[in-house]
Amino acid sequence: DILVDGKLCDCDIVVNCKVGDPIPLEVKLTNWSKHNVGPFALTVTPYQDYQNGVHNYDLQDAITFVGSNTFYIDSVKPTKDSVYFGALLFLYTGDFYLNIKFHEDNCSKELPLSWFCLPSVHIRAMEPV
Repeated sequence: DILVDGKLCDCDIVVNCKVGDPIPLEVKLTNWSKHNVGPFALTVTPYQDYQNGVHNYDLQDAITFVGSNTFYIDSVKPTKDSVYFGALLFLYTGDFYLNIKFHEDNCSKELPLSWFCLPSVHIRAMEPV
């Protein structure tokens, strides 16, 4: 599950936030396999989709992370949850998306396939009222 500003995200939801306010980001992973999973890293990369097949990942002047955009995970035990917290700070208005990628250690067990099907996260940064 992915929560932005406390709201569960799925492909049909747009999360609205205000420019200049830190927005909490929570990624909850549940290991439904019978084996420990890990170690691995989880990286959150923001981008803009221009709706013409072009994605802009060069957003260092528009979005910043409070802390790191990469979470390092030793392992997730079978049938257990692991939750990771971060925050985003939007500096300009616009529609943004989050791309979440896993980086697996060569010697680790396979990651659950459901983790590669995380929902698309759409965030609309607006001017404060």
